[in-house]
Amino acid sequence: MGPVSRIALLGFCVVGIFSAYITQGVLQETLSTKKFGSDGKRFEHLPFLNFAQNVVCFFWSLLMILIWTKKTDHQAPLWMYWSASLTNSIGPACGIVALKYISYPAQVLVKSSKMIPVMLMGSIIYGVKYKLPEYICTFLVAGGVSTFALFKSKAKSIPKPNAPLGYSLCFINLAMDGFTNATQDSISAKFPKTTAWHIMLGMNLWGSIFSFLYLFAWNGGGGVEAVTFCKEHPDAAWEIVIFCLCGAVGQNFIFLTISKFGSLATTTITTTRKFMSILVSSVWSGSPLSAQQWMGVIMVFGGLSVQIYLKWQRMQKRTVKLRKL
Repeated sequence: MGPVSRIALLGFCVVGIFSAYITQGVLQETLSTKKFGSDGKRFEHLPFLNFAQNVVCFFWSLLMILIWTKKTDHQAPLWMYWSASLTNSIGPACGIVALKYISYPAQVLVKSSKMIPVMLMGSIIYGVKYKLPEYICTFLVAGGVSTFALFKSKAKSIPKPNAPLGYSLCFINLAMDGFTNATQDSISAKFPKTTAWHIMLGMNLWGSIFSFLYLFAWNGGGGVEAVTFCKEHPDAAWEIVIFCLCGAVGQNFIFLTISKFGSLATTTITTTRKFMSILVSSVWSGSPLSAQQWMGVIMVFGGLSVQIYLKWQRMQKRTVKLRKL
């Protein structure tokens, strides 16, 4: 592939990731705050979004495997994904439910600070030593999140404002994501020929099972109520369908970017996308952030940008060493 073709493909991936996830973010915020129908009811059953997306992504990945991948016996068995899928079901569900208590920009900002628990776990449990620039990145991110949380914006009404509970749910989401990522890395290391589509299939299969059991196996799950709400409010059902399709399309573009350009390019794109999501949310909802909150946003993404640059430097040094060999 020539340089022009690579640039065109990268641009295509960037547009795909931005379009899918920014649209999904707007829909997620709408579903958590909007009043539907003539009765003015809110969609209270936000964990249902996680279940619906799991089901759509499962069938999407199955379709992609049947169309695009060759038959191979070197894939990780589906049962291995149960633990990662369990935390991947609990984590995002907590993140979605947090939108009842905090704003969408606040949720995105906290979820962007994944490096904080990673570094804490690495240094406390495994004795990993980090360099000064890495600690500076962490303090910038932590300071940015704290600054954002301390100041209020002119936000539109949140269903049940409760900042401590909302931020706590987001941090549970981060902790669960850390376990999910570590388990996925372990599976990939044991079965290096496992394709991204098979990982997506296994994760969403178990995710669908766990979410179904939580929502429909007992009276308090809210699954039946969510389905009833969608029947009575077709506009909400339509937004949920688009929300799920955005997630499936977004995962496609992320896998394509990783396979063609590597994880560093993917991290850069997704980090920029999160910043754009906050900007679009602020403009779209008519709920401008305060100057102090924008300072917090800039601190967080400044820290993340430095982290990306440090990763790029390490990759460059590794490339130089390999060339010398």
